[in-house]
Amino acid sequence: MCSEGARRRPLDWDAATYDRVADPQESWAREIIARMQLRGAETVLDAGCGSGRVTRLLLEALPHGRVLAVDASPAMVAAARAALEGEIRRGALSVLEQDLLELSLGERVDAIFSCAVFHHIHDHDRLFARLHEALRPGGMLVAQCGGAGNVARFHAHAQAVAMREPFARHLAGMPAPWHYATPEETAQRLRAAGFDAISCWLEERPLRPAQLHDFVEKVCLNYHGERLRQRAGQEAGRRLAEQFTTAVIDAMGDRGLIDYVRLNIEASA
Repeated sequence: MCSEGARRRPLDWDAATYDRVADPQESWAREIIARMQLRGAETVLDAGCGSGRVTRLLLEALPHGRVLAVDASPAMVAAARAALEGEIRRGALSVLEQDLLELSLGERVDAIFSCAVFHHIHDHDRLFARLHEALRPGGMLVAQCGGAGNVARFHAHAQAVAMREPFARHLAGMPAPWHYATPEETAQRLRAAGFDAISCWLEERPLRPAQLHDFVEKVCLNYHGERLRQRAGQEAGRRLAEQFTTAVIDAMGDRGLIDYVRLNIEASA
């Protein structure tokens, strides 16, 4: 969120639309939080907080604790701050605009939570090193992101549509925007970063979004939309992104089923 190890400016998101369509992310987040078995008084890092929709769930699990919510997207940070203004005022929440690869909290946390974020980051070696530095000894990392095989069928349809005009002139040569790792390589990278008690596994979670067009455009094809706007201009690119989304959905068939595969991560510092 290009080849392995490459650095790029993080994508800025349509925070309002993402918040509206993020029912699947909220469902996944509830499962992750349940696995954390929080006592309620911890300080927890929300690594990639987005619009704050799942940050609110974390806060509910921490009635006597505190959340440090971090995101690289200015729009997401602004949305989270607005949505959770009361929690910020009472001192239960800080929302920070930071790239996780440059994470600097000024304190160590008891636990790190992350939902649907790590696959946007290509340099997992640096990511896990930064997260390990942010944890107190014995602190836990519990996360979920896209894993090996995630959206493979969906992405194949998107690539086929991207080869057609009028999209090809703008999307040709676009590097893969995501990094979908295997459990084995993830465990190896976590171990190298200093983690132990590591458990990583894949889980197939096919999904048919309720708000299909907006979900596909703003969640699944957001990088394609950004490139279209950059190459064709904002207004023409916006129209092309809508057309591209419609064409990909038409190519998908299967009544809009997206072949999600989630990589679950648990580790201790």
